[in-house]
Amino acid sequence: MVTGASGFVGARVAARLGAPATLSMRRGDWREATEAFDFRGATVIHLAARVHDPRARDADYERDNVGKTSVLAHAAAASGAARFVFASTVKVFGEESAAGAFTEQDEPRPEDAYARSKWRAEDTLDQVSAQTGLPVVVLRIPLTYGPGVGGNFRALARLADSGWWLPFGALANRRSLVHVDDLADAIVLAAAHEGAPGRTFNVAHPEPVSTARLVEAMRAALGRPRRLFALPPALLEAFAAMAGRGAQARRLTRSLEVDSSAFTRATGWQARVRLEDGLAASLPRRRA
Repeated sequence: MVTGASGFVGARVAARLGAPATLSMRRGDWREATEAFDFRGATVIHLAARVHDPRARDADYERDNVGKTSVLAHAAAASGAARFVFASTVKVFGEESAAGAFTEQDEPRPEDAYARSKWRAEDTLDQVSAQTGLPVVVLRIPLTYGPGVGGNFRALARLADSGWWLPFGALANRRSLVHVDDLADAIVLAAAHEGAPGRTFNVAHPEPVSTARLVEAMRAALGRPRRLFALPPALLEAFAAMAGRGAQARRLTRSLEVDSSAFTRATGWQARVRLEDGLAASLPRRRA
């Protein structure tokens, strides 16, 4: 059973599973539908969530990402679900990996409302699992891209498609990404593999990407010239802060890297999509 099956990631997961049962967490009667669902022997893949929403309050994230996860997990456990797979985020570690890639053993330090709600949802699932024996798998996911991607990735792609000279040439940061097809494979594997239950995993391509390389690859995919010049990261952040965009700039200048080798060791999963290939299939090339 899949929640969020119509979303960017959920649609790929549902396609791999054939015709899974689905449950909408957006409907007004979501609670009644959840409590009436027959979970006997089911593997629940919970992808539905409120993500970065500038209009949302902390209470909105708490309701949608913590409260709904709790209701779903308790209902699944009560009627005999076989496994619960939860899509979390690498942002539970914070906004920056200053001392190398985060591993699953690092202490979470979420900084925004979205990340805090995902961390509280993880904690809720730990409690449900301890109380009921429901096998839970948590996947912490980085920025995900692919055909149809939106959010911050789409905004950066629009900037790359502008043709302007951009001040990212000196950025040698390290940010983890994952292609949506690789992620969908990982989620389906986590739902079935005997080595996954009871564990939390990072899921990302093993090769992190700098902002300079990412924008350069975007421009190549879009048929644009490279047009990057080198501005020191500290200066770029200072200019952005004066414009009221300091947080956005730090997401471009700082590192957020995770180590996903534990998931590979446990399940054999391998990310297969190269950045350049994934972007070529995701971004519409400019007409001559």
